Amino acid sequence: MNAPMPQPTLLDPDAIQIRHLFVTPIASVVHPDAQALNRQLHEVITQRMAVDPGTSHSNQGGWQSPADFSQWGGEPAQALLAFGLALANQLTAVYSAEHGLVEPTFTWRHSAWANVNHPGDSNHLHGHPGAYWSGVYWVDDGGRQEDPAVGGDLEFPDPRGMMPSVYSPDLRMRIEGCLTAGYSSSVAPATGTFVMFPSWLMHSVQRFNGTRPRISVAFNFGI
Repeated sequence: MNAPMPQPTLLDPDAIQIRHLFVTPIASVVHPDAQALNRQLHEVITQRMAVDPGTSHSNQGGWQSPADFSQWGGEPAQALLAFGLALANQLTAVYSAEHGLVEPTFTWRHSAWANVNHPGDSNHLHGHPGAYWSGVYWVDDGGRQEDPAVGGDLEFPDPRGMMPSVYSPDLRMRIEGCLTAGYSSSVAPATGTFVMFPSWLMHSVQRFNGTRPRISVAFNFGI
């Protein structure tokens, strides 16, 4: 004779305490003067692309400059770099045995490069070894905000691996911030937005399908 199934116990959701371990931050901020800055960045990047054959690292098609954008990008490049440095400082603390966690006062090492994607272009999965923070600023999202089918999203696979999804693809953790465990998460490009994330976090750029160029500037910050 089978034992009767136990009746479900009703729990008060507010009584459940949840800690979020190993949180991976993805920070984003809109530049306060994006429209004017983007006009200038668009001009200098387009001019550079006309005389520089570019390089190839993670990009599958498209044009990618060497990592010397801050040297040839003029005033708009310096303005964007200063904005990125300010964001890196806001996201970082330095441990001091005497004072605990304090704001950084050092000068970040940095590199930066411009990217221009056309229809069919993408970037394969990669990380940025040798840096602490990496970031991307979208000079022009190529129309992604108006039409999701344009694509070109920034994609992050779960660094913990695919085990949760392999165990049972139908299961999800009904916990804030945990629904994508074992899957990839993506960030839709938005013109004028700067996104920053840990450099060890693997990422890719999905295929771009827009009719106008998708223009971005990528950064690495280290010490």
